[in-house]
Amino acid sequence: MYHPYESFEPVVKFIQVASKDPDVVSIKMTLYRSGTNSPIVKALMEASESGKQVTVMVELKARFDEENNLIWAKALEKSGAHVIYGIKGFKVHAKATLITRRKNGKLKQYAHLGTGNYNPSTAKIYTDMSYMTSKDVITNDLTRFFHFLTGFSKKGKLNELYMAPSQIKPKILSLIHNETRQGTKGQIIAKVNSLVDEDVIRALYKASQAGVKVDLIVRGICCLKPGIEGVSENIRVISILGKYLEHPRTFYFKNDASAVYISSADWMPRNLVRRIELLTAIKDKTAQSKILANSPTTMCR
Repeated sequence: MYHPYESFEPVVKFIQVASKDPDVVSIKMTLYRSGTNSPIVKALMEASESGKQVTVMVELKARFDEENNLIWAKALEKSGAHVIYGIKGFKVHAKATLITRRKNGKLKQYAHLGTGNYNPSTAKIYTDMSYMTSKDVITNDLTRFFHFLTGFSKKGKLNELYMAPSQIKPKILSLIHNETRQGTKGQIIAKVNSLVDEDVIRALYKASQAGVKVDLIVRGICCLKPGIEGVSENIRVISILGKYLEHPRTFYFKNDASAVYISSADWMPRNLVRRIELLTAIKDKTAQSKILANSPTTMCR
């Protein structure tokens, strides 16, 4: 789903329906900015009070939302939920939900991964991507992810998803280097809020020098300089100004088998090195086309 052009309400209902479903065993999710009077947090409290296992990672260091998050965290604890207050040395910025449900005598899991916050108010004015799936390769990784957050596992490596600080930056650099090897047959399209990481910038310069066409859609800070002869003449940077605040992080690498990725992480040291983030490969062809259709540089080359 591409918000707000498509409603955020299905994400809210995903949590609300699960909170009332007697076959749902557990709900696990991360909360970075949930806003005031959050229907999602209220649904989590209702689920916990009804006896479901509810685990919530509430990031108390979310700038400007510290007070809100502390209030919600205390309310969730009071309802019986297991609240995690953070991981020492890192902010948890990943956006993920995992629901476990009994189905035909077995346990089945359902996931949501997003580029934006679980905040229905800002979802009306920020553009973001949501991905919902029950694929085992994704839900199994999210189980590992929540085990890591809760301290049940010290392994910070996932198999299908990629998690910062250990996996996302190496994966991004590897994807850029792969396009660089393709020379003029390479193409990179990335939409981010900010581009600051020095290693990523240097890799993009090398890609440009090899003939790779690089289109960057950067909403805010961009430390890369496009159009420098012999350095970045194959790189173009634009910023979209419109009715909505551009917030998704989406990446396309022409010669990668998966081709399209969504993430909670910008290309900044704080996201790639000092935060817990997630990167998801979108392998469904229809979903890939939808993401690329909303990267306007594909129509301008």
